Amino acid sequence: MRIHQIFFLFFVPLWLNILIDIVTCHCLHHQQYLLLHLKDNLVFNHARSKKLVHWNQSGDCCQWNGVMCNKGRVIHLDLSQEFICGGLNNSSLFNLQFLQNLNLAYNDFNSSIPSKFGRLKNLRYLNLSNAGFHGNIPVEISYLTNLTTLDLSTSFFSKRILKFQKQNFGMFFQNLTKITGLYLDGVMVSAEGKEWCH
Repeated sequence: MRIHQIFFLFFVPLWLNILIDIVTCHCLHHQQYLLLHLKDNLVFNHARSKKLVHWNQSGDCCQWNGVMCNKGRVIHLDLSQEFICGGLNNSSLFNLQFLQNLNLAYNDFNSSIPSKFGRLKNLRYLNLSNAGFHGNIPVEISYLTNLTTLDLSTSFFSKRILKFQKQNFGMFFQNLTKITGLYLDGVMVSAEGKEWCH
């Protein structure tokens, strides 16, 4: 009798916790919809893709390659080297509000960095290196006050050049107080060296 009580008091709550964790790991419907909408709007090479090409409605999006979830919400998205060449404008990517880590490196977007990145307030890690972005780095990136790592580096031989405008410096470094890793290799910086010290 006593053994049954111990079993009931210890193992049943433990089993319930495990079941709850399993259930909450399943992708929430709205999150899966956003990811599939993202895929449908991206222009990418299906023959060379190793992640996006396998995303479909029949699977649990938390199990998809490049995706990690917490309680069914997408918190990590790695679409690096997916041979993407467009489709970020008006993308559902910017509605994935729980994202903490985003990697779009080594693609060829051939566009400016969308200002809508500023909506992803929970981002801690953002890698846009060698992704074919060019033009001015939008000040909206500085709205991502939880960022600890920001990688905007590009190859020095790239024809697509990112520019960091002098007038944006103050706001960037005033807001991004948690940054421990900032990578700007190949970025054209218009501020003088002394302005980095302010």
